[in-house]
Amino acid sequence: MAIEKVKAFFRQHGMEDKVREFETSSATVELAAQALHCEPCRIAKTLSFMGKEGPLLVVAAGDAKIDNPKFKAQFGTKPKMLTLEENVELIGHAVGGVCPFAVNDGVKVYLDESLKRFETVFPACGSANSAIELTMEELETYSSFAAWVDVCKAWQ
Repeated sequence: MAIEKVKAFFRQHGMEDKVREFETSSATVELAAQALHCEPCRIAKTLSFMGKEGPLLVVAAGDAKIDNPKFKAQFGTKPKMLTLEENVELIGHAVGGVCPFAVNDGVKVYLDESLKRFETVFPACGSANSAIELTMEELETYSSFAAWVDVCKAWQ
């Protein structure tokens, strides 16, 4: 199970106790915000795409939407989201729990500028009922991100 993989990852960093699991689903931005009692914009949603060089993740604020022209300019291809099956196979996490931690080898992680306006955000932890609260610095550290990007709209 992906949540166990993520917990083991955070255990190595002394952070396993920060992983929160809920009785209810947190599989969507709205559900996660309800479970965490926070604004939906503070949910760090992880979106999975097929890039020119393989699978990639974009972690963005809950109120941000992918801007197709910005995405194409950044990654050299139109945004093509992975299917449910591809997420499990290529990323290592199922939809609803996709996160930038403990992903399969070769997956590139990018953090979107829409996150920088928050002190902390809540990404999922590999299951449809989990999350962790992280600062931007912690998100950078634990996601092993490749770069900050500006590929979203509708959040400014």
